Amino acid sequence: MEPIIIESTPKTPSVRFDAKQGVVEIKGRSIPENSVEFYKPLVDWLEQYSGNPASKTNVNIHLEYFNTSSSKCILDVFKKLEAIHKAKNNVAVNWYYEEDDEDMLEAGEDYESIIRIPFNMIEVED
Repeated sequence: MEPIIIESTPKTPSVRFDAKQGVVEIKGRSIPENSVEFYKPLVDWLEQYSGNPASKTNVNIHLEYFNTSSSKCILDVFKKLEAIHKAKNNVAVNWYYEEDDEDMLEAGEDYESIIRIPFNMIEVED
């Protein structure tokens, strides 16, 4: 399976989805003009990946900001990961947030309450 590597822009996060290494990583700001268009290839990739996932999938989410339409798309990404987890595969989410960013911590906790995957809340210094 080909990895997805996308460099960040002022409006879109960097993305690294690598099936061989079992890494799903989204970092930066997510305020694309069209969130669905940006995230659809990622959701499609995870759908394909779910057929033959790595023995452990590490999900690293380190967003400094995302808009409402991105939050729905990020939930779609998590739902695909949850399906992989429910199929008895090892999936762990590392949710990174800046030490003073209560909103981003709460966003991670909100996702954790919806999605049945183990979340690690990881505080990082500015």
